[in-house]
Amino acid sequence: MDKQKQNHNNPVVWFEIYVDDMERAKKFYEAVLQIELEAMSDPTDGDVKMVSFPMNNDMPNASGALVKMDGFKAGGNSTIVYFNSEDCSVEEARVPSAGGEVFQTKTSLGEMGNMCLCKDSEGNMFGIHSMH
Repeated sequence: MDKQKQNHNNPVVWFEIYVDDMERAKKFYEAVLQIELEAMSDPTDGDVKMVSFPMNNDMPNASGALVKMDGFKAGGNSTIVYFNSEDCSVEEARVPSAGGEVFQTKTSLGEMGNMCLCKDSEGNMFGIHSMH
């Protein structure tokens, strides 16, 4: 088995919680967690609405966002975990032979790097993020 050597930091780099009503969800998380969520621009220049949890790139924990996107309903698999990678196209290429499906091929996020979305062998959506 060809294993790529990576550092031993936490493998999760980002999460998204998909919502049907952004304002309602924003109010909920702000009330429960006592934090302020901030609007984000859509990095894909599409029609995706995003509100981010607080982010501090100097901290080891992952951050993420509430997301409202056509075609992706809340509930069920409404949280997507993104795994860190040197180049997400490498892992993306392994998905079909491992029994999964590529949902969205490697996509540029501009200065935020690149990502792809895949479904695992059970149908769960997950993402892979890389800066290259």
